[in-house]
Amino acid sequence: MKQLFNGRWPDTILFDLDGTLVDSAPDLAAAIDAMLEGLGRSPAGAEKVRQWVGNGAGVLVRRALAGRFDHENGPHLSDDEFHAAQQRFFDAYADLNGGLARIYDGVEPFLEAAKAAGARLAVVTNKPTAFTGPLLEKMNLAHWFDVAISGDTLPVKKPDPAQLHHAIEQLDGDAGRTLMVGDSINDIEAAQRAGVPVVAVRYGYNYGGGIDEMGADIVVDSLVELL
Repeated sequence: MKQLFNGRWPDTILFDLDGTLVDSAPDLAAAIDAMLEGLGRSPAGAEKVRQWVGNGAGVLVRRALAGRFDHENGPHLSDDEFHAAQQRFFDAYADLNGGLARIYDGVEPFLEAAKAAGARLAVVTNKPTAFTGPLLEKMNLAHWFDVAISGDTLPVKKPDPAQLHHAIEQLDGDAGRTLMVGDSINDIEAAQRAGVPVVAVRYGYNYGGGIDEMGADIVVDSLVELL
């Protein structure tokens, strides 16, 4: 990692949340299945939900209702049907958020080292604000971060680079001294478009696909490999 910054730590580090810091798929899957069962449908199961996570709650719900990643090719839903289903998901997830989730191995040692090196840290996620803060608190991770940018903080989400730009601005940082850490093509594309080096982790979601050939500057199995 230091080779990306002339042998020094970056001044600012931005982290994706789901699939990067925390394995939240069990909670998300339980909430999606509660939504589906409430609508008289069969549950999707955790493995499918893992492949659908990454573009925010609305897209996750649409994928679950369509039963497929490319939800645009699924059955048409009226706005009322979608919003009713999404509210069911929100209600279920508000109760489940952080209950089954776990912090990935290597995350806390890296956060501790980053703080000790003087880096300013932020979460940049497509997760709604209503769930970002509670998950960080439940996982006892909130104290590491100076800023949390969520999927509804701005009108756009990753892979749009605006969330990254906003986080850097909030931290009084500089893109040239900033690192993005994520688990999906969304994180990589957002970082590239923001002009920020990016580390990708292999253990995350990335829609069920591999991450090695997606263009990250560094790919690791654990964040401790960066120390």
